Amino acid sequence: MIPLSLISECTKNLASEHAQVVPISLFVAVLCLTLIIGHLFERNRWINESIVAIIIGIIAGIILLLISKGKSSRILTFNEELFFIYLLPPIIFNAGFQVKKKQFFHNFLTIMMFGVIGVFISTFVITCGSWWIFPKLNLLCLTAKDYLGEATIGTIFSATDTVCTLQVLHQDETPLLYSLVFGEGVVNDATSVVLFNAVQKLDVSKFSSKTFRLIGDFFYLFGLSTGLGVLAGLLTSYILKALCFGRHSSVREIALMILKAYLSYMLAELCDLSGIITVFFCGILMSHYAWYNMAETSRITTRHVFATMSFIAETFIFLYVGMDALDIEKWKMTKLSYGSLMGIYSSLILLILVGRAAFVFPLSAIANYTNTRASSDQASRITFRQQIIVWWAGLMRGAVSIALAFKQFTFSGVTSDPVNATMITNTIIVVLFSTLVFGFLTKPLIRYLLPHAATRKNIIHEEPGSQLEDLNLPLLSLEESAATNISRAKESLSMLIESPVFTIHHFWRRFDDAYMRPIFGGPHNNGSQC
Repeated sequence: MIPLSLISECTKNLASEHAQVVPISLFVAVLCLTLIIGHLFERNRWINESIVAIIIGIIAGIILLLISKGKSSRILTFNEELFFIYLLPPIIFNAGFQVKKKQFFHNFLTIMMFGVIGVFISTFVITCGSWWIFPKLNLLCLTAKDYLGEATIGTIFSATDTVCTLQVLHQDETPLLYSLVFGEGVVNDATSVVLFNAVQKLDVSKFSSKTFRLIGDFFYLFGLSTGLGVLAGLLTSYILKALCFGRHSSVREIALMILKAYLSYMLAELCDLSGIITVFFCGILMSHYAWYNMAETSRITTRHVFATMSFIAETFIFLYVGMDALDIEKWKMTKLSYGSLMGIYSSLILLILVGRAAFVFPLSAIANYTNTRASSDQASRITFRQQIIVWWAGLMRGAVSIALAFKQFTFSGVTSDPVNATMITNTIIVVLFSTLVFGFLTKPLIRYLLPHAATRKNIIHEEPGSQLEDLNLPLLSLEESAATNISRAKESLSMLIESPVFTIHHFWRRFDDAYMRPIFGGPHNNGSQC
């Protein structure tokens, strides 16, 4: 006969296991439902997948509130570590791996201006505006240290989310615009996180000349993070080429690429660098070298695996943001009046609009001026309508802002401070409003401004070869062929002086073909001998 104590213990263990399994199972079920409904709305004129995920998250949160009788709207507890360690790396790596290298590097300087200088300008505008407006709205508990030292509201709300716009644009129809929006989105997120961590170390009470080292330290960390990503990508490429993994097992070479990419991200975080920048450039280098050292079947598989992981992570994030908006505990802790809260929300949205405009239009003018002097090609000129779309694409806020706010104002996703709870709810409302309202208007706006440009609605069935074709392009590629660039470079010394971009491209192609590809792999040295 089985003792009752043993039965009781087994029952407790089973209940404990179910306590962990049930929430995860429910969330996965809701995630599957989101994918199905998102597919049904794929051709909708107004709604995109991000909006669908957030709306379903809100509906799921309402149902949970009703079931729990107003106690909780969450299946899982948000943890910024979950976001930064597990969800963000596959998204950024896939962005680097799938990037159109030709357009990205052709517009590299403009992208860096938008993604780096733009974040500094936006942070300054939002921080100063918050410092001036918040006390007038009875949010008096935030000190100068909160604004400029530990929290930096400006960096939290300067992190953009361009997913909604990228789901509408198509890189083959609007290559310049897609490249700018895509590239700035990645660099912006990386810059915001690095700047957030750097500003936290500032001591406002001892503002001195050392504070001005912030910019130098920022670019120092930016460079080191890029170098680490390049090193990880080259090392993976060399290992795949030297050991011929594909001859024995496609599974091993795919697993090695995934693990090395993740390892590069974690090493960057352990060294207090930017894991976002590291894993992004790691993805670019792997697509340029390592991809050619893999078996033919592995090449196709890796693209789909990385894209799938990124897609699931993005959907997971938007779904959770919708559910977390109804966290009743945070709303109960907020002690400000309804009028003050509405004033704070409106002020933050207005500051985001102004902060975005403060750098997009001036920097676009500078980019147009420099591009005109370097080349007479009008295709690289950012028109006023394109500038409006770039400005609009960066108005939406997403998971990076949420994660930074949770990192600053909570401990393991929980806070008991009314001011901290207010800042969390502020961030959630801004993210929801910007994603739902601005995202809702994105498709019609782009259709109005670019009536002749096709969107994803019209090009859903893209030829598989179009993606694979881009991987055959050189790492630094311009719109003209390599032969044209080389002939230009050889024509005269004056052409080299007047067009330095062609010179850089010419010497890089020679160096890449002569030294890099024989060692690390490439379209002409792709390891076929394995």
